[in-house]
Amino acid sequence: MNNNLWILAQASPNQPPAGIVSTPVSPEETSTALVPSEPNAARPVTPQQKTPMSSSWLTIGLMMVLMYMILFRGPQKQKQQHKQMVQSLQKNDKVQTIGGVIGIVVDIKDDEITLKVDESNNTKIKIVPSAIGKNLTKEKKN
Repeated sequence: MNNNLWILAQASPNQPPAGIVSTPVSPEETSTALVPSEPNAARPVTPQQKTPMSSSWLTIGLMMVLMYMILFRGPQKQKQQHKQMVQSLQKNDKVQTIGGVIGIVVDIKDDEITLKVDESNNTKIKIVPSAIGKNLTKEKKN
């Protein structure tokens, strides 16, 4: 009886049949003989370690907290700082609007602020408080 085992293998399905190589394999080598170039070659089976379910939930929870901090908390904080800056405005403060207009605060009402933008012509404009970009007078002091 012949104890040799022959394995036929082809490196790639795109190669012509001339690329087929055959080699004899002894019976003791059959359990570990693998062809590394074949993508569908059998792999030794290793037991997979299972992660505890609680660590998965912890990771998801941390990701949710991080998303909250980035998406919601940052803009809320900026909005609150802007509101405080507008509330602290006083007459004769030099301000810059979000459009880039620089003027001096003349009058402050609940829903509008009057700015003097030109000294020579006494030109004034009325804007909404949300249009104030920054208080240049306060930035000069800091």
